[in-house]
Amino acid sequence: HVQLVESGGGSVQVGGSLTLSCVASGDTIGRYCMGWFRQIPDREREGVAGIESDGSTSYADSVKGRFAISRDNAKNTLYLQMNSLKPEDTGLYYCAADRGSGQWDGPLSPRTFNYWGQGTQVTVS
Repeated sequence: HVQLVESGGGSVQVGGSLTLSCVASGDTIGRYCMGWFRQIPDREREGVAGIESDGSTSYADSVKGRFAISRDNAKNTLYLQMNSLKPEDTGLYYCAADRGSGQWDGPLSPRTFNYWGQGTQVTVS
């Protein structure tokens, strides 16, 4: 099993940048598919960015070109670099991990992932 803890959220002005981190413990993430998701109240959780064990990345159309997901397996840490932030980026951001033992519904689907962090709030205004 793996535990995930996000950090780096906060308030930022429109057009600003923010970097989120997700530190994993309990297992090494090298073999995991990792992802960032966000949730706005009264909306379903949305896939933002995903990175597979081979390093391939996927992005939601709404963030492509502005966000970058990366992983540092030596530090057991996942990152999300967010640039040119917009008010619609506001939400609770979750880190997620999957080892491939369950359902695969794509790298940006919440149903793909088994392990979740507690979330970190990002507010853009």
